[in-house]
Formats: sequence, structure tokens, C-alpha cells
Amino acid sequence: MAVFGMVSAVSGFIKIRYLLDKAVIDNMVFRCHYRITTAILFVCCIIVTANNLIGDPISCINDGSIPMHVINTFCWITYTFSIPGQQHRQIGTEVAAHGLGNEFGQEKRYHSYYQWVPFVLFFQGLLFYLPHWIWKSLEDGKMRSITDGLRGLITMPEDYGKERTNRIIKYLIDSLNSHASYSFAYYFCEALNFANVILNIFLVDKFLGGAFMTYGTDVIKFSNMDQDKRYDPMIEIFPRLTKCTFHKFGPGGSPQRHDTLCVLALNILNEKIYIFLWFWFIILSIITGVALIYSFMVITMPTTRETIIKRSYRSGQSKEISGLIRRLDIGDFLILHFLGQNVTRKVYCEMIQELCNLLGNSRTPSAPSTLEMHPIYPQVDNFGKETET
Repeated sequence: MAVFGMVSAVSGFIKIRYLLDKAVIDNMVFRCHYRITTAILFVCCIIVTANNLIGDPISCINDGSIPMHVINTFCWITYTFSIPGQQHRQIGTEVAAHGLGNEFGQEKRYHSYYQWVPFVLFFQGLLFYLPHWIWKSLEDGKMRSITDGLRGLITMPEDYGKERTNRIIKYLIDSLNSHASYSFAYYFCEALNFANVILNIFLVDKFLGGAFMTYGTDVIKFSNMDQDKRYDPMIEIFPRLTKCTFHKFGPGGSPQRHDTLCVLALNILNEKIYIFLWFWFIILSIITGVALIYSFMVITMPTTRETIIKRSYRSGQSKEISGLIRRLDIGDFLILHFLGQNVTRKVYCEMIQELCNLLGNSRTPSAPSTLEMHPIYPQVDNFGKETET
């Protein structure tokens, strides 16, 4: 029951929050990193540390000359090993198990990663949360402050809604072309997400001795092979049976060597966890790469931004929206895009229409300076006075 209690605590990363509680400041792909992936890694960390699911993580047998708890502790805190040259031999006639047999003159593959699996999983969870933490710190609650009073409200008094909407429109006009650092921070953290998932793939590959890159494809090939000839690659990377050598001095002072056989029950969980992570990291890297290309198109192609606005504001005229996009830089567009995710469609369409009236009809083809924006302000002031009466 303690395991389920810890898992339920992690569920806070993926729970659906009401818009009244928290403003939306990113997209679904961004949330896949810091909510879903971080939660998955923390849950896996909890599972591999829950000994009551599989019993003791390691259990070794020997000739009885060494107490069981001593040899178990020694082999756990040092390492065990298998023999790659004995991997594909017949069990029962040639070897006792895959990777076990006569080690004389044979290459040894040492296994000590199982001590560090929970720590690495926890560290990876922190890595996937880091870009969100950076973006949240740089964003500094801007979207929450802008949408305060409108966020999450489906119905509201007409006067109240207009007053709040006018306040947002006035802020957008007053701060026009001043959100470049805001957009740079967001797109930088998006790129950081992509770099992070690639880094984690190489990190796990290094951690598992270079076997993670082809782990998933090897498992797929294994499932399609002939039953009599196939060999499970998961056993090679995560062996269930390994060897451990214990040295001590005998009664006469001569060194004695004790060969032990160890059952790594923990690897039953590890092999399932890492095959899942392999597929998840590949999927996440692909969708993050696609999202990064999409963001690059948004930054470099005004027509893409225009299409996004048209998709949310379908009643608007194409000429008006085109004029609005010409007046907004990428930072202004990002603020406007996030506004559409935090307020109702009706309120958002009213904002777009008002901005089109104020900015879209201007003949200035590029972002305006302070002098060019001066004639706009009296219109905003008049609009505000009408709403106050």
C-alpha cells in the first residue's frame, strides 16, 4: 500500500488543473516533457525501490562457507558479471544459464548498473522538469496577470467582461513590439526540451554500456524470430542469473576463492522499464522535433501565424488579419496565442476583432514605433470611457 501512496503523490504531475488555478503558458508537447515523462520516470523509480514487489533484489548461493547475508551484500555493493561467450549455448547440457559457464580465458561483462537505476531514473525525471522550471521562472506569471478575471470563466456579466477585455487590449497596444525576450525564452526552452530528450537517450545508452540505442529494435527482431533459434536480447542486457567471486583468507592464511551464482530479480522490472522508455523516448523525440520545426515556421513565416489566427477567429476578414499580423512581432503573436488558450473563444474573438480595428487597418507594413502608435491611444481611451459609464 505504501507503493500506491507514493505513486498517487506523483500523479500531481499529470492531473488536469482548472484554468482558474493556473494559466496555460505552453503547448501539449511541452507538457509531455515535464508532466507525463517526469511522472513516468518518478513512478519507475518508485517501482524499482519497492522490494515488496519482487522480494530481495539479489539472492546468491554458494557452498555454504560464507553466510548468505554476507555474500548477498557483497555482490550487491560491488558487482556481478556474466560471460558473453557463453550466451548462445545450450542450457542444461553446455551451460547452467545464458552467460554462465567456465570463465577461464573468457571475456567478462560486469554488471553494476542495478545499484544506480533508481538514482538515474530520478535524475532523469529532474532533467525533464528543468526546461519547464526555467520557462516558468522567465515567464514570471505574465500570462496569469494578463488573464486574471477572465481565465476559466464561461459566463460573466457583460459589463465585467468588456472591462476586462478592454484592459487586456490596452495592455497589448501599450506594450506592442516589446515581447521579444518573452518569445525568445519560450522557444529557447522548446529547443531545450528537444536537446534534453536526445541527451537522455545517450545518457541511458552510456549507463547500460552502449546497449540502449538498439535495444528496442533488437526486441522487435527477437519477437519475429523462429522459436527454436531466437535469443532474448533483454536477458543479455538485464541478466537474471550472474556470477560473483568472493575472496577471503582460509584458516591457514591462504587466499580462498568462492564462486557464487546470483539471481537478480530486480532485472525482471528493469528490462520492462527500459523497453518502455526506449519506445517513449523515440516517440517523444519525434513529436518534439516536429513541434520544433513548427515553431521555426511560426517564427520565420508570417503566413503561418496568420493561418493560426484564422483558425481561431474564423469570422474575421483575411485582409484584416493580414494587417494585424504585419503589426505584431513574434512576441506579440505568442502573447496573443496564449491568450486564446486561457480565455473563452467568444472573448478571444472579440479581442482579435478589436485589435484588427485598431491595428489591422493601418497602412504601416512593419512594427510601429512609439510615434506611429500615438494616434491609436485616443481611440483606446475613448473606448475605455464608454465602458465605465
